[in-house]
Amino acid sequence: MTWVPIDVATEQPYQVLIGAGVSSLLPQFLDGVERVAVIHPPGLASLLPAITTGLDQQVTAIRVPEAEAGKTAEVLEGCWEALAGAGFTRSDAILGLGGGATTDLAGFVAATWLRGVRYVALPTSLLAMVDAAVGGKTGINLSAGKNLVGAFHEPFTVLGDLDFLATLPPSELRSGMAEVLKCGFIADPSILDDFQADPVQALEPTSELQATLIRRAVAVKAAVVAADLRERTSAGSDIGREALNYGHTLGHAIERQEHFSWRHGQAVSVGMVFAAEVARRLGLVDDDLVARHRRVLELAGLPIRYPEGTWLTLRDTMSLDKKSRGSSLRFVLLNGLAAPTIVADPPEGVLADAFLGLNAL
Repeated sequence: MTWVPIDVATEQPYQVLIGAGVSSLLPQFLDGVERVAVIHPPGLASLLPAITTGLDQQVTAIRVPEAEAGKTAEVLEGCWEALAGAGFTRSDAILGLGGGATTDLAGFVAATWLRGVRYVALPTSLLAMVDAAVGGKTGINLSAGKNLVGAFHEPFTVLGDLDFLATLPPSELRSGMAEVLKCGFIADPSILDDFQADPVQALEPTSELQATLIRRAVAVKAAVVAADLRERTSAGSDIGREALNYGHTLGHAIERQEHFSWRHGQAVSVGMVFAAEVARRLGLVDDDLVARHRRVLELAGLPIRYPEGTWLTLRDTMSLDKKSRGSSLRFVLLNGLAAPTIVADPPEGVLADAFLGLNAL
């Protein structure tokens, strides 16, 4: 089978391959490597024999906790100790096998071990394929917030094997679809059009429609990242990688409020509706675009509301968000469909009223 690569033209160019069975190509991306560490959650241990069959390298399996529980300093230190014990050198490689949290962690391990070694991402969730595993952002969480410690470390390649998606529960696919739809709002409205035309097929992991939407979302992220790998400071409509943060300022605060029990896409879904409500109050978008946010995200089975009594706590948490610059609270908003813009320090009354607006309908 032939897979059409998506090029990510960053400082260290690499390709993202999306397709059924693409994980079989792994050996060719480990050429010249003597040892490979596979960082994975417990639930994916059964995949290791199939993934590592045919590898000539010495394989060290490093099991880490599921989801966000794996993105801690303690887990990171345990990975370092495992690499030291196995004698890993700068010519060896790290393979991240799992969802977005695992690929975030594995990428950070690769970025920090001996100041940087080869990293190959093998995402197994929709969210990881379209977001976490692409773009070179790696990191772990602190008690104060999500992804506060990390590094930019581009993967050697990303292998998005669509066969993995057939094993995911519907809730996980819906969560990942939030990031796909985000790409529609900020850059490629055809994603929204095609999703709305057939949401059932869009959420069916064996469908060609879902594969097409995934490739389009990855193409959006690849283009944005290639133009602005390290998220330079943006101003107004001169926006680079920060566009990918649409919905994430409130979304990350909700994740912390929920002690990371909410899936990332669920929180970002609410965050996008909030951002649309803020933009409407600032005169940037009309009622129809706000309504489209709600309609599309509800079709995906994602939440669009959040309890009103939590605003003050969420507002304090947003001030700690890694996207803030100094004391300025920055929001990615839309100035029309597919026209993201940065708004710094919108009026507090607007923010509070927009949050109340989440539950207005």
